Amino acid sequence: MFIDGEWVDARSGKTFDVTNPATGELLGSAPAGEPEDAVAAIDAAYASFPDWANTTAYERSRLLYSAWQLMTERSEMLAQLMTAEQGKPLKAARAEVNYAADFLIWFAEEAKRVNGEWLPSQRPDQRFLSVKAPVGVVAAITPWNYPISMLTRKMGPALAAGCTLVLKPAESTPLCAKATFEVFVDAGIPEGVINLVTAVEPAPIGDVFTADPRVAKLTFTGSTAVGRVLASKSAANLQRISVELGGHAPFIVFPDADPVHAAKGAAALKFLNAGQACISPNRLYVPASLRSTFEETLCSRVEKIETGNGAVEGVGVGPLVSDTAVAKVERQVEDARDKGAGVPVGGTRLTQGDYAAGHFFAPTVLTDVTEDMTIYREETFGPVAPVISYDDPDQVIELANDTNYGLAAYVYTRDIGVAMRAFERLRFGIIGVNDVNPTSASVPFGGMGDSGLGREGGHEGINEYLETKTGGFAI
Repeated sequence: MFIDGEWVDARSGKTFDVTNPATGELLGSAPAGEPEDAVAAIDAAYASFPDWANTTAYERSRLLYSAWQLMTERSEMLAQLMTAEQGKPLKAARAEVNYAADFLIWFAEEAKRVNGEWLPSQRPDQRFLSVKAPVGVVAAITPWNYPISMLTRKMGPALAAGCTLVLKPAESTPLCAKATFEVFVDAGIPEGVINLVTAVEPAPIGDVFTADPRVAKLTFTGSTAVGRVLASKSAANLQRISVELGGHAPFIVFPDADPVHAAKGAAALKFLNAGQACISPNRLYVPASLRSTFEETLCSRVEKIETGNGAVEGVGVGPLVSDTAVAKVERQVEDARDKGAGVPVGGTRLTQGDYAAGHFFAPTVLTDVTEDMTIYREETFGPVAPVISYDDPDQVIELANDTNYGLAAYVYTRDIGVAMRAFERLRFGIIGVNDVNPTSASVPFGGMGDSGLGREGGHEGINEYLETKTGGFAI
């Protein structure tokens, strides 16, 4: 762990193993931090906050630029580590490292764009000045599915704003977190400004984060269930909170769309990171008139996807994070099959040969999916594409909105009017129109409803870490 400028073991001396989800190979170990370690990290962040908050925006910007440069130079090493620890194909890991670095350079620039303003008064002898100030100590909890970019998406704006932080990474990917922190250490981050607590039991660390009054803000990316628990506990201390949670994204193909183009987009997006992405499409709505061509194209693409160890050239889908994750996907597919769904491609857990020691599920297409199936209502987080046929394009937006989630949605159409009306009516925070990658460090990321609170990235991203301070001056 990294606490107050030093690499340290857990005070208990305990550790936990880190393994490759594709092979079961032991990659190393990490300290099994406990509440006392989290408290020590908060001590360090709290003590260093005044000095860090008083640095100039240009100093903070220079440090983030340096971190960006180092991450770029180490991109191949970081990508290979990610593939070994998290499982995603090396090509996808390289893309994630670049995405992670983008947040550093974006917020290096945003650090210098935090502005105040003079405000008018009714009195001629009074002036008002409104400025932005860092909120204080930030506690961050990050997920395993994007084990580097989800760190920089929080660390970048927090540091740019002048906050100090304590971060707990997912127990599945502590080595990626350590390597990311090494980038900041080598960039010259002052002691105590960033702190890393690894743990095999996350709940006790979360309890410390939400109970300590010195923690001004909690930021979390993960499941909706855990996000609800953390948000409710944070409320007791009136902590500021931003949570990026689950999704259940609709992918709508309108009758005027090119079904081949849409199917290719769906195949590319759905199986990215083995479907383990909160913006992954989970309900593919296709008009009956285009269904045959769409399904034929989709199946032909999915049949060609190679599943295996992400370090092997040509592999398009790696392992899932755990056996529990595989079991969840398997349950959803079997439930759909039992209720009448077709399974033209995949549909099985992979356990033979090279798959025996890993957590693999075959890339799968389900057809004839209906509302009574579990997969229609619940997020899958796996490599399964459920196709739902519809007849009335006027009702498909209503079907798509029929969920408590509101993170991402996708629309395929060649009509700008259809696209604009869909964009306006869909209750989701991120909408891709003929676009399967509607994300960037320069744009806000976040959802509605059970998909979370707040935004990360873009101009809004740094505001999550700033307070507004107003001064009235009698002259």
